[in-house]
Amino acid sequence: MRYSKMLLPTLRETPSEAEVISHQFMLRAGMIRKVAAGIYDVLPMGLRVLRKVETIVREEMNRAGAQEVLMPIVQPAELWQESGRWHQYGPELLRITDRHGREFCFGPTAEEVITNIVRRDVSSYRQLPLNLYQIHTKFRDEIRPRFGLMRGREFIMKDAYSFDADEPGAEASYEAMRQAYHRIFQRCGLKFRAVEADSGNIGGSFSSEFMVLADTGEDAIASCDKSRYAANVEKAAARAPEPVEPPATLAPLTMVDTPARKSIQEVSDFLNVPAEQTIKTLIYQADNEVVAALVRGDDEINEIKLKNHLGAGVLFLADDKTTEKVTNAPLGFAGPVGLKDVRILADLRVRYVFDAVVGANSADAHYTGANLDRDYRVDEFVDLRLVRAGDPSPGDPEGVLRVDRGIEVGHIFKLGTKYSEAMGCTVLNDQGEELPVIMGCYGIGIGRTAAAAIEQNHDDGGIIWPMPIAPYQVLLVTLNAKDEVLEYADKLYDDLIAAGVEVLYDDRDERAGVKFNDADLLGVPLRLTVGKKGLAEGIVELKQRRIPGKDFEKVATDKLIERVRELIDEGMGTGVEA
Repeated sequence: MRYSKMLLPTLRETPSEAEVISHQFMLRAGMIRKVAAGIYDVLPMGLRVLRKVETIVREEMNRAGAQEVLMPIVQPAELWQESGRWHQYGPELLRITDRHGREFCFGPTAEEVITNIVRRDVSSYRQLPLNLYQIHTKFRDEIRPRFGLMRGREFIMKDAYSFDADEPGAEASYEAMRQAYHRIFQRCGLKFRAVEADSGNIGGSFSSEFMVLADTGEDAIASCDKSRYAANVEKAAARAPEPVEPPATLAPLTMVDTPARKSIQEVSDFLNVPAEQTIKTLIYQADNEVVAALVRGDDEINEIKLKNHLGAGVLFLADDKTTEKVTNAPLGFAGPVGLKDVRILADLRVRYVFDAVVGANSADAHYTGANLDRDYRVDEFVDLRLVRAGDPSPGDPEGVLRVDRGIEVGHIFKLGTKYSEAMGCTVLNDQGEELPVIMGCYGIGIGRTAAAAIEQNHDDGGIIWPMPIAPYQVLLVTLNAKDEVLEYADKLYDDLIAAGVEVLYDDRDERAGVKFNDADLLGVPLRLTVGKKGLAEGIVELKQRRIPGKDFEKVATDKLIERVRELIDEGMGTGVEA
């Protein structure tokens, strides 16, 4: 493609709306343009990248035995009402009404539609296993869309669904998809990690996320330094603490004044006690139940763990009115002593906090010397805390956890019979029994993968595309394009295309500095620079975008295409699992 003919509106300055690197560079490199909040036009340069990702995904899904379908974006409310998610999903589900007054939604996902397909046309175990997928547009009405294609409202997603007659078959389907995902992200040239994860609104018994590692990632990943254990911090288990004997003599329970001291830091400083000697009491609304959750003062509560343990559809911190009703105290002074008519759950580490400082359930007051059983009760001890770097690892008795940043690009779920039971998707087994099919769900964000690649691969000058998903493999640049330079560059352009190389030919009448700056911004892996001086020596300058600085190779013109092909082949499928 000739640069002069391409819609490629690059920007010199970073738009103020762009918060993260990928959003900044996708706008500046003329890949996307904003239409509305969380909704973007994808321009030719950007679309080439998305199509590269789609091709890799499609090839690996087909290789794994999945079959491609295309499902509607607009889905009838009746299907979502059958599954129970019409009211559960919340405001992210964009609901619409047609001219006849019938309710629909713009599909954020397709479990209901795909289950309807299978229940309609599959009736016997002999028709299973089955895996159906699509690469299509989704819409989720995010309350705060941001970061460009990283968290938009409208986005392209590959979603696949497996159907099996029994648990061993479902396990085999899940494993086949797990392996396919490893191949996909390796082929995309990305450094990634598969981690245990929470299933969220999709549901199911188990799930894994595939994370592209990047310092700018919005997710935190906990991993063991001695084993392959890895999990999103929302899911990561904390190793049970070693038992600690209480002191020979327990301190008396004493109420002390703590005027206007509400936070752990304020109370610790005021009473001159370490944060780990304090206990936080948090009041939550879990569906229709009010519960109290206790964690050590130096720990943070993991609300996902609490919600999952309670089996709650909705969990949120209780409002001031509810908190005061339960504790008889304003916000910031809640404690477990004297709490009645409320279920109390505590993190495992709370069991070994002796002579603790806790809220006194009275304004401007705390207790010191609070001890379990003597002064307050706990109904259940549960792993409730958010793990952090340096914690003992649950994956190895000698290991500790490290925490890295990552960007979720893929998520696979064991759904079980959540949707098949609700929607009557059954098959007859070999005994003639009618049983619900066992399902799995497997998603990849196409645009999100492209954006994550930029977050992982960039420098101050712009994008550094991995070869497999680069919009072009070669950027051909001319300097003072006249006479023999122009003639040679035109021929080289044709020869590269004939050799199967994807080329963007910068044939603009611009200064060298402008062309080189744009080359760095666009991030094409290989840059060929044709100039009069080089041609006189019989060479073309070859610059690899991934190599920092101004180093370049001088390649003889008769060896140029061979060298380009060699570097392209070297750059394909270079991703690794960290």
